[in-house]
Amino acid sequence: APPPKVLRLVATGDWLPHETLDRAARTADGGYDFMPMLTGMDGVFAKADVRFCNQSVLAAGPAFGITGYPVFNAPFEFTRDMARVGCNLINAGTNHTNDKNQAAIDASVGEWDKYPSVLAVAGANRSLADQQAVRYFTAGGVRFAFVSYTTYTNNVGQTRYGLTRWDDALVTRQVTEARAASDIVIASVRWGTEYSPGITPAQDAWAQRLSDLGVDIVLGHGSHVLGPVKVLTNASTGRQTTVWFSLGNFLNAQTDTESLFGGFAVMDIDLATKRAMKPRLLPFYVHYDWTAAEKARGDLFARKNFRIYLLENAAEPLSRSVLKTTVDEQRARMSGLVNQYAAVPLIAGKDL
Repeated sequence: APPPKVLRLVATGDWLPHETLDRAARTADGGYDFMPMLTGMDGVFAKADVRFCNQSVLAAGPAFGITGYPVFNAPFEFTRDMARVGCNLINAGTNHTNDKNQAAIDASVGEWDKYPSVLAVAGANRSLADQQAVRYFTAGGVRFAFVSYTTYTNNVGQTRYGLTRWDDALVTRQVTEARAASDIVIASVRWGTEYSPGITPAQDAWAQRLSDLGVDIVLGHGSHVLGPVKVLTNASTGRQTTVWFSLGNFLNAQTDTESLFGGFAVMDIDLATKRAMKPRLLPFYVHYDWTAAEKARGDLFARKNFRIYLLENAAEPLSRSVLKTTVDEQRARMSGLVNQYAAVPLIAGKDL
């Protein structure tokens, strides 16, 4: 029999512009260009219909100061290049959403209005009505609902609506509505322990709660490293929920090895049954040039030539890095990690 007709979803983790990354993207005319760092990634995104990206910090532009850790704000070009490379489903709510003020949230979220190809943006809000509303969109004849929740924040914020935080009453109302009004419900959740691939008891409880309410796909982030995948079952209906506990990082300038190796989460939506199926991982490596001497003296701004490579193409740049690892070691590590509780094969770019 011919294979079922499907709609493809890919999802990436944290787009995290530290000051080093911003400096590396600076152009001669005073602007910013992140596209050279994303060479070839547009081809990956182009093979999917729904393309989730986690904008982990504000991109409110120069009026609020372009800053990195610990109080982030990226240039408008960061949003522009996320859209240019193919991102069309955006999580904007994280622990860094309240880093500046409500005006910066308004500016950052508002920048996405310029890109009509974007299907939905959730998690950061310009009004109470925005915070309370479920986002809906249609792709390939499938009606999607999209919600976003953050379980912790670095700053409380100026308003109660700027960031959508986890609140069981809100979660219950929104997901119940979403389940009744859509074919596929996607939830983005900021949770977990930073730099730990483990799952906390709270995460397990939240994930099961989302499953029992009717979420089909949970896209987790917050730890900056790749995490396990579980397939949960709705206690009432038997419907399955695929939970990616952490998508790790995407474009970033961190220094620990695990933060520089991540993957595209890949899933297909069966157009006949309107069910999510076949979770896979397309692994990649985030490279930058940095000598051992520069690293020894802690010269973070010496890093340059940032670029993301699919893992299958990463052997040569990895051999020039200060990381003491190999493609085979990282493939084995990531495979063991995502396959702890569910079957999640690692694939190559040609398999998309």
